[in-house]
This record gives sequence, structure tokens and C-alpha cells, in this order.
Amino acid sequence: MTALIIDTDPGVDDAFAIALACSSPEVDLLGVTTVFGNVGLAMTTRNALRVLALYGREDVPVAAGADRPLVYPHPHRARHVHGDDGLSDRSNLLPERRTGVAGTDAVSLMASLLEQAAEPVTIVPIGPLTNIALLLAAHPAVRTKIARIVIMGGALDGGNVTATAEFNIWSDPEAARRVLVEEEVPTVLVPMDLTHRCAVDAEWLDKLAASGPRGRLLVELTSTYREHYSRALGRDGTVIHDAVAMTEAVHPGLLTPTSLPLEVECGHGPSRGMVIADRRGTAARERSGSDGGREVAVATDADLDAVRAFLLARLGS
Repeated sequence: MTALIIDTDPGVDDAFAIALACSSPEVDLLGVTTVFGNVGLAMTTRNALRVLALYGREDVPVAAGADRPLVYPHPHRARHVHGDDGLSDRSNLLPERRTGVAGTDAVSLMASLLEQAAEPVTIVPIGPLTNIALLLAAHPAVRTKIARIVIMGGALDGGNVTATAEFNIWSDPEAARRVLVEEEVPTVLVPMDLTHRCAVDAEWLDKLAASGPRGRLLVELTSTYREHYSRALGRDGTVIHDAVAMTEAVHPGLLTPTSLPLEVECGHGPSRGMVIADRRGTAARERSGSDGGREVAVATDADLDAVRAFLLARLGS
């Protein structure tokens, strides 16, 4: 079993990622924490509870976390992509969960779950990294209880919220730098470059909708999101970024990692939130007098058809 904690800002693709974790028998879902991001914290928390309710997971504790970045105000949400409620304005289609939020905050819940865990835990942050940065800063002893952190975020070759930055990293670059550059916890970054290549088409979505009530509901949540990505892709389809990252967490091996030193731009110019990967190679870095710093496993390739087939099989079950 893979013990998981999900840190999330649902968000349509977050909903697919939570659904994937709930649909994977090898996953022991210990907890879900929420953060600001695609919409405000109250709505991301409500959405997380409702997606868990769809899968009958009353047992999974949920705690709300940061409602703002570590340092600077968050410029804007992503309502134009995810809808005003984060789920294409269709969150009311999901059932209410009888069990509400835990009587603690996100960082405290994660620390407690890690301290109690018998084996190291995988943390899957699929929103801004504020909660994770706070956890590692406030509870350094839990590092040894983390198997790895699997992050959806960043873009090596051009962003989506700016020309250089991907939304999750751009939302709190200071937190992202803490997690990706300053820490020593084993980390996998699944960037937008790869998740875009794993885009699903109308036929895939139709198959998921036909798979059963849960699959149909997931597809219904994509209406606003699908319109946005159909324009971006130039064809009917969508990109379920966070579910691709969750694939790495629950089924390692479908994505191909490359170890790279990273930097996160925290200035206030047009490159704020940019993830910079040093792809020169070890010899070139040594010749320049740079040790490159800590290396992160960046998912740079995948068997795209295998990823799509895996997602359809699990989400349609």
C-alpha cells in the first residue's frame, strides 16, 4: 500500500486527481488538506469534501490550510478556467459529505498524520505549495516520515498564467522555492510541459462518461474547463494536469523522470514564478564552477497512451 496525503485546491483537474486516489486499491488515503488557488479556500475545501463524498470516503480527514501566499498577495484566481465554484459551476451535482472538516488546520493535520504513520508517506501537492512550505518549516522532524513529495507544477518551456510561469508555482513562488530548492526531501515535479502532452480528447471523455455514475459526474464537472482547453488545444478535449501527477504517485513508472537542479524566480518582473531547470549536464555545470545545487526528479516524458489508458481504467471503475 502507498500511504498518501493530498494537498489540493479543487479545481476540476484536482477533482480528477482525488478521484484517482480514491479509485486506486493500492492507496491508503490518510488525509486531504486544502489551500487557496483555483478559487478561495472556503470553496476549495467544500469541493474536496464533496469529491470525497462521491467516493464514499467519510473516513478521510480534511483540514483547511493557507488562504493566501507566504509573502505577497495572490494576484487572481482561475475562475475563468474552472468556473466561479472551481468545478464549472456544477459542484452542487456532487453529494454533501456528512463528515465536515477536522478540528485542526492543514499543517497540524499533516504533521500528526506523518508522526503517526508506520511507514513513510507520499505527499501529493496539486495546488500552490504554501501548506507544504509551512509544514517543512514548522515541523522539520517530519521530513524523515516523508517517502517523497509528488508535485504538479511548473513549466520548463513556457507557462500558462504568464509567458514563463505555471499557475501553482506562480501563486506562491516563495513557498515553491522553499520546497523545490531549499529542502532535501525526495521530490518529483510533474510540470505543465508533460501534463499538456497527456491531454485527453472527446472520445476519452465520452468513454469515461459512459463508464458509470461517477465517471459521468466527473465529465459533467468539466464543462467550463473543457471549453477553455478546447480553445487552447484547438480541438475538443481537456488537460487533467493534477491527475497526471497523481498517476506518478499511485503508479510509479508510467512517467519518466530526469534529475535536474531547479531554481524558482521570486522577483517581481515578468519571469516571477518561473521554474528554471539547469539542463546543461553535470560536466558543463562543473566547468562553469556551479554545483547546480539539489536535484529534483522532473517528469519529462511518458508513455502517453499508457497514461491515458491507466486514467480511464481507474476513473471508470
